[in-house]
Amino acid sequence: MNSMADPRHLKLLKKGSATWNTWRAKHLEIQPHFGGANLSGANLGGFNLSKANLYVANLCGANLAGTNLSGAAINGADLSKANLQAANLYGANLYGTNLSGTNLSGADLSGADISRANFSGADISRANLSGITLSGANLSGVNLHEASLVGVNLIGADLNEADLSGALLIEADLSWVHLSRANLSRVDLRGVRLCKADLNEAGLQEANLSRVDLTGALLCKADLRRTTLDEVNLSKADLSRADLSGAVLRKATLSETDLSRANLSGANLYRANLSRANLSSADLYLANLSETNLNGANLSETDLRGANLNRAALTKTNLSRADLRGALLGKQIFQIEGAEPFSLERTFTFLS
Repeated sequence: MNSMADPRHLKLLKKGSATWNTWRAKHLEIQPHFGGANLSGANLGGFNLSKANLYVANLCGANLAGTNLSGAAINGADLSKANLQAANLYGANLYGTNLSGTNLSGADLSGADISRANFSGADISRANLSGITLSGANLSGVNLHEASLVGVNLIGADLNEADLSGALLIEADLSWVHLSRANLSRVDLRGVRLCKADLNEAGLQEANLSRVDLTGALLCKADLRRTTLDEVNLSKADLSRADLSGAVLRKATLSETDLSRANLSGANLYRANLSRANLSSADLYLANLSETNLNGANLSETDLRGANLNRAALTKTNLSRADLRGALLGKQIFQIEGAEPFSLERTFTFLS
């Protein structure tokens, strides 16, 4: 791609938006060339720069608010700390662009190629990023509050400490993404792929993760209070010391999941699969575990006071030193090694 700026185009640009936009309207067949140009700090707000060549241009600190950059080639450019509020970047090429500290609030980035771009510290709140590719992008600390990320490819992206509160991420692919300490409160994540994602210490309170694939995900110390996790796949995930109080996990798959020292007080785990899960020292006070599969699970030193274990499967479950005072078991089938299976119907009132 030609990285040389056309001096005639630069001269016209300096005459202001009215002159420039009038010229563009009369010469739609001409592609403006600003490749490699130094436009740092320039006031280009409201300019029509659609399909312009801005390859490796210096636009650091430039004002591009409301600018039409649809279809523009901006790959490799420096847009750090630029103002792109409400800009039109539909279908633009932003591959490898430096957008650190940039204001992109309300911008339209749908259809753009933003692979390998650096968005560190950028404000992308309420922006439209639907259907774009952000695989491997640096979005650490980015403000994506209420942004639309429907169907976005974020595989392997860095979103550590990003604010995604209220964002729309339906059908997005966040596999292997880094979301440590990110804010995902009240986010709609239905149908999202989060397998092997790093969500350690992330805030997911009141989020909707129904039917989400979180296989092997890291959620140590994550905040999942009152989160909806119906039919979610969390097999082999790390939820140690996570806060799941009041969470809804009906029919969730948690087989071989690490829930040691997790807070599951008041959680609804109706018909969940917790076979071979590690729940040692977890808080399950008043949790609903009715018809739950706990076969082979480790519940040693677990607080199960007042928990509902009616019709739960407890074959080869480790309940050593568990607190079962007031727990309701209803009719159960137990198996003790070397003995025949036997049924038990009662309410526990003792510390085992």
